[in-house]
Amino acid sequence: MSLNIDLNGKVALITGVSSGLGAGAAKMFAKAGANISGCATSKECHEFIKETEENSVKKLYTQCDVTKEEDLQKLVELTIKEFGRIDILVSNAGRNIFKGASNCDEDHWKVNMDLNLASHWHLAKLCKPHLEKNNGVIIIITSNHAFSTIPGCFPYNVTKTALTGLVRSLAIEWGPAIRTVGLAPGFIDTAGNQKWFDSFPDGEIERKRTIDLHPVKKIGTPKEVGAWCVFLASEYASFASGTTYLLDGGRSAMMQDS
Repeated sequence: MSLNIDLNGKVALITGVSSGLGAGAAKMFAKAGANISGCATSKECHEFIKETEENSVKKLYTQCDVTKEEDLQKLVELTIKEFGRIDILVSNAGRNIFKGASNCDEDHWKVNMDLNLASHWHLAKLCKPHLEKNNGVIIIITSNHAFSTIPGCFPYNVTKTALTGLVRSLAIEWGPAIRTVGLAPGFIDTAGNQKWFDSFPDGEIERKRTIDLHPVKKIGTPKEVGAWCVFLASEYASFASGTTYLLDGGRSAMMQDS
């Protein structure tokens, strides 16, 4: 008998669906049959529509700044109005804020804390009463920077590390009604990581150098991250809670001078 993940009738609320990991998650949840409530800061979201159009699930898109409490309240209210329930929260929205410990100012510190840490907590609290009704699942997207980092990635790496603590706290305080897990992707083939490569004198050389740091000799895809989210939200992962899973192609396992 083949393994099948069927999320028909479930509703997944996914933040940051305009591109990258959020769009990949929306695509894979739609393939699993879940209805999708997606949000991003852009007024329209062609990528979200494109990634989910091949599946005949219900979809809702809401323009939302996750750092604003009123926007988050509107997002949850519209989701409930449209679907009547929330079963899965994929709290993904965020961005790279790389300044370095000495060069980071108070404004960048606050933006980073609001977007990359506090917004996940605020949205989880708003979704909590709806998730409790359905033995729901919270998936918080952090980063491999939660486990190890490189110079210049402060303060981003600080919040990504803190998210692992948020995962643990929500798991022990809100369980068993709600499972909470974290997912920490490494280098994923997104526009943001391409921008990183392009910041070097030769982006292709830097891309190849980065790929060679991974034992799997590739970087990940949004679809692969999305598939992990679908699995973690499924019945097959019902014993997983309070843990953040590192998805980095083995990069952290290899000493970088080898």
